[in-house]
Amino acid sequence: MPERIIDLRSDTVTQPTQAMRDAMMQAPLGDDVLGDDPTVLELQARCAKIFGKQAACFVPSGSMANQAAIRAHTVPGDEILAHESSHIYQYESGAPAAISGCMFAFMHGERGLFTADDVRRAIRPQDHHFPRSRLLVVENTQNRGGGAVWPIEQIREVTAEAKSHGLRCHLDGARLWNACAATGIQPDEWASHFDTVSTCFSKGLGAPVGSIVVGDEDTIHRIARIRKMLGGAMRQSGLLAAAALHAIDHHRDRLEDDHRRAARLAQALAECPGVVLDTRSVETNIIMFDVPGQDENVLQNEFDSRGIRVFSIGPSRIRAVVSLAVDDSDIDHAIDVMVSVLSNLQPA
Repeated sequence: MPERIIDLRSDTVTQPTQAMRDAMMQAPLGDDVLGDDPTVLELQARCAKIFGKQAACFVPSGSMANQAAIRAHTVPGDEILAHESSHIYQYESGAPAAISGCMFAFMHGERGLFTADDVRRAIRPQDHHFPRSRLLVVENTQNRGGGAVWPIEQIREVTAEAKSHGLRCHLDGARLWNACAATGIQPDEWASHFDTVSTCFSKGLGAPVGSIVVGDEDTIHRIARIRKMLGGAMRQSGLLAAAALHAIDHHRDRLEDDHRRAARLAQALAECPGVVLDTRSVETNIIMFDVPGQDENVLQNEFDSRGIRVFSIGPSRIRAVVSLAVDDSDIDHAIDVMVSVLSNLQPA
């Protein structure tokens, strides 16, 4: 067993800081199912204000946030327009079909992005033979796109096109905090183009649990009912809301440190023989790199045996994610180990 473990599997591996734990223990509590947990109410009010929306609903996970929003916007038989690599399709257990009875119309594009023309082509004619095109979902930053940040003008264009055809728009902003840190664009500007936005506290912000959905009052009322239906209503959840409030106040600015460390690790990996990695693609905290001809699972095991935990995500492809769980010294160590492994691979 390696003496030192550097966990780069995901930004979900973070542990609450001592200050966050203290905030959780000191939080005033109530019963959120009955609507009187003061810390949850404070978090929801804060998030509604931050995102420029009327209301917000605190939920246990990003998947529930997205699926509650989908259910609130659609009826069975509707079609969701999304990129083929979207989290709602790839990593949420088939929930749009199981929970909302919806189909997908997929769009394609580099790093999980698409255009207004793509949206226009995907929208169905108004004909009873076809499913109704009802909801556009954008993911920002794009997970399978290596943490790609959408240009705000492109966001404006694709949502305007969707709305001109009567579609609703949802932003899967699980890592929207990273997009804000990378661009300086504030949450309310991103959110202004969408009917609902979901975002996570348990990734870059380092809280142990929780996501929020923001939107207009009527939609959030429906989402709160769907949360209850899905078993996501919690009792003294102010403990978790306090962690999210602490994260909002203390962990947003430090996301730039994650981005800086990711860029440094990416640069070192890109210089290794046999590695395919365009450092310009590392905009936030996620690094995707390919080692053509190498088995990704064998490569993951090689790193893991030396204490560097990463994910294999496709043929010859590895993902590493920088987070609150690693500091500059950890990145130095990860570079030493990963470069050593990659430099000693047998040519494909």
